[in-house]
Amino acid sequence: MRHTGADLGPTGLPEAALPGSWAHTTHPMKRGFYTIMTAQFFSSLADNALFVVAIELLRTQRAPSWQAAALVPLFALFYVILAPFVGAFADARPKGQVMFISNAIKVLGCLLMLWGVHPLLAYTVVGLGAAAYSPAKYGILTELLPPSQLVKANGWIEGLTIGSIILGVLFGGQLIAPYVSQHLLALDLPFMHTGMNTAPEAAIAVLVVVYALAAWFNTRIPLTGVTPRPMPRNPIELLPDFWRCNQRLWRDRLGQISLATTTLFWGVSGNLRYIVLAWAGAALGYSTSQASTLVGVVAVGTAVGAVVASLRMRLDQATRVMPLGIAMGVLVIAMNFIDNVWVAAPFLILLGGLGGFLVVPMNALLQHRGHNLMGAGRSIAVQNFNEQACILALGALYSFSTAAGVSAFIAITLFGLVVAGFMAIISVWHRHNQRHHGPELERLLEIARRDDLHG
Repeated sequence: MRHTGADLGPTGLPEAALPGSWAHTTHPMKRGFYTIMTAQFFSSLADNALFVVAIELLRTQRAPSWQAAALVPLFALFYVILAPFVGAFADARPKGQVMFISNAIKVLGCLLMLWGVHPLLAYTVVGLGAAAYSPAKYGILTELLPPSQLVKANGWIEGLTIGSIILGVLFGGQLIAPYVSQHLLALDLPFMHTGMNTAPEAAIAVLVVVYALAAWFNTRIPLTGVTPRPMPRNPIELLPDFWRCNQRLWRDRLGQISLATTTLFWGVSGNLRYIVLAWAGAALGYSTSQASTLVGVVAVGTAVGAVVASLRMRLDQATRVMPLGIAMGVLVIAMNFIDNVWVAAPFLILLGGLGGFLVVPMNALLQHRGHNLMGAGRSIAVQNFNEQACILALGALYSFSTAAGVSAFIAITLFGLVVAGFMAIISVWHRHNQRHHGPELERLLEIARRDDLHG
């Protein structure tokens, strides 16, 4: 964050003259935060590189094309199925330890691929590790940092995650490229026969090292001092507990709005890369490889929007960004009128930027309310459940429309209308809360403004 002087806040005024949460934003992040960010970067980098490598592995095995398409839903599957359990697991032990175990599961998934297990099954195991990792990754922020730094922290983590998506796809592509893979396969380790004969196998071995590096950084994450909440002896008891947590967050006057917004955003983002690919093919005549660069352009815009939001927004201002969700839906529809790449590139950066600016403060507000209501891990598990379910629902809607013979342009229009329409409903919902539950909303916003009332 920019500092304008030794005793000045971000507006140039003395910190003592600033509102409480602004004064706190000039404080540096705790040391452990950057360790978390480093571990997250390497773990996410390997996740995205592995996706590319797994597709190539299926191709070298001459697997049916539907199997490559099945990688995405299989990766998300455990996010939904295990949502009642992974949140409680994350709250039951130190978050750094949970992230270490999760990366170890990802390593196991990679090793299963190398040992000849079917790539779909092995990749599902990696998805299990990712599902367990997520509640700890986000939940530790609310344990380590005060509310005034949550927006900034979310800007960091979303920006680094998106950066790792871009670099991870490029990294995976380079690992299986002929020049790099030839050198990897030529490596001769003393007293060891690797048994690796193909480019994907050599790439997976490299990614095992990247996951191991992320796991090592997990061991350097400090304890936050938060008392763990023990899991029940019978895991089935977690199902009604998860349902109660889900209901509690949806009934909270701020939690319900932030949860609805982030659920819709990630549902859109999870499917946007497919929409961009389809649109680029229909409108620009691009091949899949050419169109994939435009997916990266959207990610760059999202990263920029996330960083700007982390610098400009405060936690109690989060609900002001909801109109950007409506704008995203309108921009998706406007894609149909673009047929020039020089117009498309800045347009997609704008689309991604609106999304990044929308999700960072809303994500921070949701984490803050969840931490106060039920604990960080359970809150993030509820969030993951709703968001992954939305990804699957919107993906099914888009897939059904294309399977029914609807053109890409009409399908994109329908998708944009659904996004803008639901975001408008959420905005009306929030205004209703302001009119009928004003005092309660103000009390919750006051908690968000004051670090001393956190948790």
